[in-house]
Amino acid sequence: MIDALAPMFSYQFMVRAAVVGLLVSLCAALLGVSLVLKRYSMIGDGLSHVGFGTLAIASALGLAPMAVSIPVVVLAAFLLLRLSSTGKLKGDALIAMISTGSLAVGVIVLSLSTGMTSDVNNYLFGSVLAMSESDVWLSIVLAAAVLILFAVFYRKIFAITFDETFARATGEKAKAYNMLLAFLTAITIVLGMRVMGAMLISSLIIFPALSAMRVCRSFRSVTLCAALVAVVCFFLGLCASYLLATPTGASVVIVNILVFAGMSLAGKLRRS
Repeated sequence: MIDALAPMFSYQFMVRAAVVGLLVSLCAALLGVSLVLKRYSMIGDGLSHVGFGTLAIASALGLAPMAVSIPVVVLAAFLLLRLSSTGKLKGDALIAMISTGSLAVGVIVLSLSTGMTSDVNNYLFGSVLAMSESDVWLSIVLAAAVLILFAVFYRKIFAITFDETFARATGEKAKAYNMLLAFLTAITIVLGMRVMGAMLISSLIIFPALSAMRVCRSFRSVTLCAALVAVVCFFLGLCASYLLATPTGASVVIVNILVFAGMSLAGKLRRS
């Protein structure tokens, strides 16, 4: 097995995919615990579709995809959080409206500009060939910023995750920390789309958190376990995609599903 995998990292595109994918998986898992507990787990799906539409427009106009996508997706995250908090529209309805609308815009733009070539598959399902060296360095910087901000504001994020009403009553700026959570999620989504694709990136947020919750109980242990699961699953999925010549994003999702099933069984056996 080791001999079969040894040549994998002789390819620069595999190294770039591994670096970005592992960083994004770690960021997504840390944020995913709070998002799942706050019932915002599908926000990743909605924001990824916004990112798809933005990437399509940037590609058609010849602009830098990530430079355009990041501010637009961040604004979409703030808008989604703002409108949801007013109560005029429910969160799930907002996500459905934004995601389907953005997906439609992206498909139309790509069909008019490229004639629906392989770019659509690359944007929707990811491609390890899509990462350039500049994308990697930008991803490293932004991922490091996400991890640092999460560590600095860990206690605040914990407070708004479990009891936002109590946090407000004690003087915490819950709105500001919710905006921070949305901002970090938006950055992570954009970074991961190049490898995982718009249709699969939300799996990095949902599966590790749910898997960790099968066997762990405290917020800290769930967070640490989710981070470990996310990193291991991405690496195994990347290796499987290389050995079996399957799409990277889909391979990572399948590994996450298998790990979730295994940890669910382990959790049941532990409780019994």
